[in-house]
Amino acid sequence: MFSKASSKAKSDVATTGITGTSTMASEAPRAAPRSTAPSIISGDLKIHGNLTSAGDLQIDGIVEGDIQSRSLTVGEGATVTGNIQADTVRVCGQVTGQIKAGTVNLERTAKVMGDIVHQILSLEPGAFLEGHVRHSDAAGGSGSFRISPAPASTTTASS
Repeated sequence: MFSKASSKAKSDVATTGITGTSTMASEAPRAAPRSTAPSIISGDLKIHGNLTSAGDLQIDGIVEGDIQSRSLTVGEGATVTGNIQADTVRVCGQVTGQIKAGTVNLERTAKVMGDIVHQILSLEPGAFLEGHVRHSDAAGGSGSFRISPAPASTTTASS
């Protein structure tokens, strides 16, 4: 009647796609199910740590760590401090760190302080960018983009 939860239930809770959260060493990680809905970090949530997803992420809160996903949206009130690697990145909020993606869209409310490596880049009037911008011919999105330390010097560009 009042027995402990099974180890499978603990494993389901422990494997959330956030790096370093699995507590079950004996079980191999399972592939995330393909879903059309993005994983959402809401505005009242603050995360310290790296995020990895094979799908889409929407950040509306605060993330202090690196993010790797297929598609990432940084909401207008969101703050990301860390490197981003994805196929597609849309920034409406604030990012401090390097962005490597096939397509990068900086909306009018975006504030990016870091370098951008891209295949396609679009900036709306009003977007703020402080850092280097470099075009990449790498095909295949997130599998081809590798995060590297940002150089010490930066330049300022504002639209």
